[in-house]
Amino acid sequence: MKLQWETYLWTEPHPVDSWVLDRLEQQWKVKLPELYRELVSAYQGMGPAPCAFDVGTGNDAFSVLLIVSDDREKEAYSINKAHRVLEPHVPAGILPFGLTPGGEYLCFDDRDSPGQPRVVLVTAEMSIRPVADNFTLFMNGLYSG
Repeated sequence: MKLQWETYLWTEPHPVDSWVLDRLEQQWKVKLPELYRELVSAYQGMGPAPCAFDVGTGNDAFSVLLIVSDDREKEAYSINKAHRVLEPHVPAGILPFGLTPGGEYLCFDDRDSPGQPRVVLVTAEMSIRPVADNFTLFMNGLYSG
């Protein structure tokens, strides 16, 4: 099934310049997956369809791709704010990129494979659950729930 992006935070796309992502990589001291850079550059603040993914013994949904550009009105969906929320509770190298309908965070886990991080879900209880071996597999595995 072909992935489509639906409006979530805004009624139209808000593209991101590559220098904003370069700055984020420098700030986090990571190399973001190329597919993520492409998608967030075009679709920040939007939600994928289909959006369901498997985690543990059940499934969840990918609601929105966190925004990397500065927008005070949408700060609740900011990747930097999400990182500040998670940072005291999770190991270094867990980096948020998306939200679920329940407010849990989809994150890159850059601890064991820098440059090709795994995808994990950080629950409301701050437990870390594996989702996919990499971002490409995660995106390709989204399905209608």
